[in-house]
This record gives sequence, C-alpha cells and structure tokens, in this order.
Amino acid sequence: MKFTDGYWLMREGVQASYAAEVADVRVDEDRFTLHAPVRHVTRRGHTLNSPLLTVECWSPAEGVIGIRSTHHAGAAERGPEFALHTEPGHAAQVTREGSLLELTAGELSLRVDTAAPWRLDFTADGRVLTSAKARGTGFAVTGDGSHYSLAQLTLDVGELVYGLGERFTPFVKNGQSVDIWQADGGTASEQAYKNVPFHLTNRGYGVFVNHPGKVSYEVDSEAVGQVQFSVEGQSLEYFVVYGPTPKDVLDRYTALTGRPALPPAWSFELWLSTSFTTSYDEETVNRFVRGMAERDIPLGVFHFDCFWMREYQWCDFTWDPEVFPDPEGMLRRLKEEHDLRVSVWINPYIAQKSALFAEAKRHGYLIRKANGDVWQWDLWQAGMALVDFTDPDARQWYASKLRALTAQGVDCFKTDFGERIPTDVVWHDGSDPERMHNYYTQLYNETVFEVLSEARGAGEAVLFARSATVGGQRFPVHWGGDCESHFGAMAESLRGGLSLGLSGFGFWSHDIGGFEGTPTPELFKRWVQFGLLSSHSRLHGSKSYRVPWDYDEEAVAVTRDFTRLKHRLMPYLFRAAQQAAERGTPMMRAMVLEFPDDPACHTLDRQYMLGDDLLVAPVFSADGVVDHYVPDGTWTHLLSGEQIQGPGWRRERYGYDSLPLLARPGSVIPYGVSDDAAEYDWAHGVTLRVHTPVDGATVVTRIPAPGARDSSAAVFRTTRDGDTVTVDAQGAPGPWQVLLVGAQAEPGDTGSSASASASAERTALGTLLAVSAGTARLTALLTGS
Repeated sequence: MKFTDGYWLMREGVQASYAAEVADVRVDEDRFTLHAPVRHVTRRGHTLNSPLLTVECWSPAEGVIGIRSTHHAGAAERGPEFALHTEPGHAAQVTREGSLLELTAGELSLRVDTAAPWRLDFTADGRVLTSAKARGTGFAVTGDGSHYSLAQLTLDVGELVYGLGERFTPFVKNGQSVDIWQADGGTASEQAYKNVPFHLTNRGYGVFVNHPGKVSYEVDSEAVGQVQFSVEGQSLEYFVVYGPTPKDVLDRYTALTGRPALPPAWSFELWLSTSFTTSYDEETVNRFVRGMAERDIPLGVFHFDCFWMREYQWCDFTWDPEVFPDPEGMLRRLKEEHDLRVSVWINPYIAQKSALFAEAKRHGYLIRKANGDVWQWDLWQAGMALVDFTDPDARQWYASKLRALTAQGVDCFKTDFGERIPTDVVWHDGSDPERMHNYYTQLYNETVFEVLSEARGAGEAVLFARSATVGGQRFPVHWGGDCESHFGAMAESLRGGLSLGLSGFGFWSHDIGGFEGTPTPELFKRWVQFGLLSSHSRLHGSKSYRVPWDYDEEAVAVTRDFTRLKHRLMPYLFRAAQQAAERGTPMMRAMVLEFPDDPACHTLDRQYMLGDDLLVAPVFSADGVVDHYVPDGTWTHLLSGEQIQGPGWRRERYGYDSLPLLARPGSVIPYGVSDDAAEYDWAHGVTLRVHTPVDGATVVTRIPAPGARDSSAAVFRTTRDGDTVTVDAQGAPGPWQVLLVGAQAEPGDTGSSASASASAERTALGTLLAVSAGTARLTALLTGS
C-alpha cells in the first residue's frame, strides 16, 4: 500500500508518523525495548500531544532477530497466530557501550545508536545487511480513519528480492506492489493462491512479517531502494533472518515456521486424473488405466476430480451412485489389479443441496454472519457455505466424513480452494475475520493431513493442495493452480514454483499440459518433460483428458521414457526430498539458491536445479529451441554424456526425447535399478554415475531407505587422486556399479572381500565398472579421454 506522493508529500488524506529518535531504553537480560517519539525532542513541551512508539527487540533463535513496533497497545488480541518455534536454550546477548546498544543472536546483530537520529542496523559478517532508517518504523492514518503500521528496510545497490509465496508475476520482485491476500486468480494474474509474508534477497538474509492477515508490500517501488511492508492495525512484528547463504536463510526460516513433512515414496510416481468437467465413469477410468499399462507407462496414483460426487452437492463426500454404483469394489479392483493409490478431490465448501448442509447448520458448524445467519453465496456451488474450522467439533465432523473415504480405500486428497474466505463473518473462536482470511487454509489442510496420518500411518500422508500460507509447507504437496494451455503459462507456472520454493515450501507440482484449454501435441510433450522433472507429477486438465495417446504416439513415448527416468532417479530424488524435510531446501531450486555467488544466476527463472546436482531447463517453444545458462565448470548432459563447459549461455534445439538436463561438475548421481516404480530398494543394484570427478575431492552419496525421514540404506564415498578413482561403500546390501561418464578406465585393486571382483565395459557414456555383492571398495584407473 502506498502512502506517499513522491518524495516530499503524502497522499491526500494520509498522515504518517515515523520514529525520529530514541527517548528511552529498557534493557532486560536478552532483549531491549526502545521508546521512540515521532519528532525530535529538544524541550519538555515536545513530549506533549505527540505519539510515542514502543519498539521491542529480541531473538527467538540464533541468526534471527525480531522487531515489534506498537503505537497504541490497548487493542484486544484476537487470533489467529502463526505457530512459531523458538530455539530451545537460545538467549541473545545485549551489550551497551555509551550510546551504542547491540543485540546479538549468533552471527546476526542489531545495532542502535541511542544518541543519533532513528536507525536500526542489522549487521553480520562485518557488514550492514539492511537498515530501518528515517521512515523505517512508523504508522499512517488514512482519510477514512484506518490505522496502518509500517516498516521500511533498505536495499543495497544490486540487491534483488524473491519469494512472497507462489507468485506468477516476474520472479524478481523489485518494482512490484504485492498484497499478501489469498485469492483464486489463476496463474496469469497478480493474485496468488499461496501468500507468504516472507522474502529473501541475494544479500544473504530474509524478512518474515509475522501477521496472518493482509500484508501490503512495496518492493523497491513506492520508495526506491526500500522494501516497505504495512498492516492495518496498531502493531507490526517482523523477523530478520540471516544466512549467510540463501539455503541457510531457508533453514532458519523453516525452523521457525515449520519443516516440510516428507511425502511417501509412492507419491513421486505419475498421477493421472479424470480431468475436471469431462465425462467419466468406472469404464473410463479402467480404459485410462489399461491404456497406460498397454503402452508400458508406469502409473502410481489415479485421481478422481470433482464429479466423483453429484453435481450441485459438493461437498457431500458421497460417490455419485449413477456413475459409480460400487465405489468400494472399484477402489479395491484398482488396487488389486493395477497396484494404484487413489486420490479424490475435496474442498471445504458445503453446497446447500448437499445433505450435509442441513446437518452442519443444525450443529453450528458453518461460518455465520453477525446476525446469526449462515454465510452463503452462489459462486462455485449454489448456496454454498464454509466449514468453520475454528470450531473443534466442526473439524472433527469434517474429518469424520474423510475417514469414511479412507476406510473405502482413498489414499490421499486433493484439497482444492480455501482462498475465497469472507471477512464479513463471525468465527466460532472469535478470530479476527481479516486475519482469518489467509489463515483458513492452514486449518483446512491441517485437518485433512491429520486424517491421512491417522488412517495411513506416519510418513504416508500426502495432499495435493492449492492454497497455503506460512506453515503450510508442513502439509505437502502443493500444486500451482489453474493455468492455461500454452508455453507462456508453462513458464509462469515455473516462476510461481520457484518463488514458492524460496518461501520455504519443499515440494511443488503443476498440471501437466495446462488446465484451461487443450494443449497442442508440441506443448504437451514439452510439459511432460518438465512435469516429470518436477517434485511431483500429475496429468490433469479441465475440459479435456490428459492421456498421452490423445495427442500423438510420440507423446506416449515421451511420457513413458521420462516416467521411467524419474523412477531410475529415485535414490537421488528422495535424498533431495529428505533435504527439504531436514532443512527446508526445496527440491526444485531457483538457480540463485545453488549459485548465490554467480550474478548471472540471480535473475534466472526459466531453469532450475532439481536437488543439488541436476540442472533442468524446460523447453518453452514449439520449435525446440531453448536458451539456458551453464554455471562454471564442466557439466555433463545426463542423457547424452556430452561435456559442456561453463560459465556461459547456450542456445540449442532439442527433439522431444531430450532437453537440457545437466549433471553438476564432480557430481555423483545414483541411478536405481528399477524403472517401473518409484518405491523399491534403491541401494540394491545401484549405479553411481560419476561426472568429471575433481582431483583431490571426496563426494559423499547417501542412498535413502524408502519412507525414512533421515536415514540412509547405504553411503558411498567417491574420491579421485590423480588417475585413480576410488569408491568406498558402507551398508550396500547387494551389487553396485560405477559408471565413469565420459572417461575411459580399467579396474584397479578391487574390494576388501575375498569374493570381490570387477570388470570394465565401454559404453556410449563412458566406462561401466561392475562389482560383485559384498565389495566394500572399488578402484578404477583412468586411461585417457
């Protein structure tokens, strides 16, 4: 929200007041409070008829400092509040030397000179990260009497801002006005389904505004060189989160707001949907599933979209008896005959025609207006109302309907909507409607996730959720919402996913082929490549099916080949998933996250890193031409073995069997032995693809155990010493092998087991060194290029 009219004036009707200096300080053991007048006080008369801001400064964890600025402190405290986790045993240090006051939390410090004009300096590593200067702390009152608390933090020359949720506008947020306000606006507008008041910059820090309601940002826009954020109310609280790397920032931010749960291994398989308004019944479902099997395309999850229920009755959680007369039998057959998991679509809205409407109304489970009437409208569903998740009884009532479905055989839910939440209502627990608008999705998704955790066991719960806010990362997976079917929409989807990843969300997906409209065969095949090199992969549309044979036979081959490639990569991908759960590092990573010291990576939004070591550049053109940037070092094309020297830009044309998919210099990518499913013993028979090993370096490769949050089934250490490459194994349960990509080699002294043996085989990609079960070490001698 903009308050000023240029540099000198305020907008008509706006009166703004800013902290001018420190009048008084109260120091506690690990925090301090500043009292700041909004004018320079030179005599006692200046203390009259003038506001005094209370600015509290403290630290919830190492590397994190909180600021709370309050004008009038008498406002009633009404929820909801984000659930934050403080670091056990952490205590900041407060020091005072003359007029200089300092709060230190690990490497991050807040410095205030109490004898100087108002200024808060956040420092680390001997430099000022950002500052709240003359207009950095204050409030504004508009012509209608609304009161806003605001803050401004400086941006340095060349400093770029990222995040703020899943936003489809330009990836770098400088120059944008952004409102943190849930909306169902598709992927082609400034509105967003997933709004997160957290941004990070390429200067090694992030800022989280602790307010669940509307937060308005002016990013290098109203005031050039400043990030301004404001909320309606008397108080504003924010946290500065230090890195120094972007990964470290996300680590600390997700430690504060919640780590992503680890999705089950089966969820990484291909999902196929009925699509939205298409006609389908059990025969349609069987035809799709048989068609995938006949074409040798592995399928893991089948999703029933909205019309598994009767029209006008969403949600009543009851299968349409005319279309699905035997739902239990159908689900059982899908599982027994095709080994599929089942997903069904739900939302938190109850249509008036649903029998559940009268039931929920009778018990008081629906959101009401101030006069006691149930809040209703006709958008989406005729006469629909919303479940009041602030009522524990309503949550349990809603959960009971889902438990009936899990008992039938449903494995997961697509939790759609949750954004269109009114503010002219009264909540059961007295929550502030403005604060509840964004937060509603948190209660909604948490309720569903808890049902699945209870029904399927720890580690088996997974959603396909559209809306989210701070903390929503704890309930994966999220997908990008309603995009159109063209290359521009494919690119805007990726921008949204990368922004969400920089907002603390570890897992993200999108509708392969686009949702609105029908993709051309060219678009479908390129989107399939992108989708199967994403965290999670789902074929879904609106008015048309997304089975690959509806496009052309080449689309069948592309879907089959990239699905099987994803399965082979599961030892690598699930380790990346573990990293998301451990530190909040997203699986799909903006290039700036992996290469913060390379300025060329700071604005890239048409390519990404998938895990630590794979660069993916989707093709966004019908002619197959793609421009992509390769960072420093010798990279290796994963599919062709071509060696590519960076840094530099490349323009290339790719057929539908390939795209830029590059392995990082010195990386070791584990390939599993199976390509027909995602869940298997990834360590047994694994192939380690070693790419341009760096002399003197050791690379540790951990092969996860399916379903384990932080354990490894096997650990390999790959070291190069001159012409000798040595691989040591710990815990390998069976045979394993090494492919030295692009290199010729022969076996050296092999193993510590009496039965150990190894042989070398030249391949199109390099030298394959096979080793028998039980071998603890493999040594290879490089013989030339």
